Amino acid sequence: MFALMKNRSRYRLGILTMAVTLLNSACAVAPGMHMQTSAAAAAAAESSQSVEKNSQAAANGKVDASPATPEIAITEVDAALISQLAQRRQQQQLDLSRLLSGTPREYTVGPGDVLQIVVWDHPEFATALGSSQIQSSARPGDPLAGFIVDQNGSLTFPYAGTLQVAGLRTDEIQQRLSSALGKYFVKPQVTVRMASYRAHQVYVDGEVHSPGALSVNDVPMTLYEALSRAGGFSETADQSDLVLVRGGQSHRVNLTRLLAQGVSPSRLFLNTGDVLRVMPRDENGVYVMGEVNKPISALPRRTGVITLADALSQAGSVNASTADAAQMFVIRGSLTGTPEVFHLDGRSPVAMLLAKDFDLQPKDVVYVDGSGLVRFNRVLTLLMPLISSGLTAGVIAK
Repeated sequence: MFALMKNRSRYRLGILTMAVTLLNSACAVAPGMHMQTSAAAAAAAESSQSVEKNSQAAANGKVDASPATPEIAITEVDAALISQLAQRRQQQQLDLSRLLSGTPREYTVGPGDVLQIVVWDHPEFATALGSSQIQSSARPGDPLAGFIVDQNGSLTFPYAGTLQVAGLRTDEIQQRLSSALGKYFVKPQVTVRMASYRAHQVYVDGEVHSPGALSVNDVPMTLYEALSRAGGFSETADQSDLVLVRGGQSHRVNLTRLLAQGVSPSRLFLNTGDVLRVMPRDENGVYVMGEVNKPISALPRRTGVITLADALSQAGSVNASTADAAQMFVIRGSLTGTPEVFHLDGRSPVAMLLAKDFDLQPKDVVYVDGSGLVRFNRVLTLLMPLISSGLTAGVIAK
């Protein structure tokens, strides 16, 4: 009898020893998205000092999510970094404004254009226009009466024959017609005007009220005019994210920042064939996750601006009970490009001033880490069923 009681005591002692061992290693195996350090800091991750581990991660300036991911440098968010990023964005927009503010080219005739040609003192040329149409009964897509430049860029006119006019200005066409008609008439007086502009167009798409093709006339098409003729921005438009496609290259136009820098959209010119797309705000959100009250995909304002403070505010702020305010991260980019990780120590209320001025980019990930005690409690919650099962088995074995 004494031997049986002694064996049961040893069994209970073994179960308690196993439970204590599991609890001691709880911090080391804490689940979740807690960022682990690399190199020398990885050894410290086996201890239960989670807060010290996070501090050492920031000090080392390296972070990795798993052994398969490369080491990524961590950049501390401070006033100098915010100023540097602001200057970089400003320079990018100024470079783009220089590209768009070049001297506009003069309008040249192209296929589809309709010309109004008058030879003074020779009314017989008016019959060359064909059957006259009453403009009030014409359909919106019908061209005005005149001489149409064909798809080969040629113009056919009585006595002058067929002339290649594509790429010429109206005054140059006038000179060629006068020279050709001079073989049959004495000093012919010729006037050439544009009756309908149809050869050159720009295209506005996306979050505008009236997307579609816009005809370019002899007045250079500006960015502001293109947006106005397309009906202006819709309610879902992101005014900071306009994509201009020109010559096979895409350029991001931040209209909000250009206006803030004193660059007028009325001085930015579009070229024939340009495609301007206004992006929607719901495609440029940022992801807020971790120890926040409401994990969410935060959307920018109508101006397209969203700061770290804005994102945290939309997520209901950090969870005061579970969050480690010293471990706030912004993950930018992807592993296929150039990923960046920014760290902000938000324990001081002054840090929120930095968060208010730290602009986020589309698809950024904002992650707020949990405190060491919270991770320990979560691991304990996972281990308790196992411990209870062991104790139950010991009671049954009596």
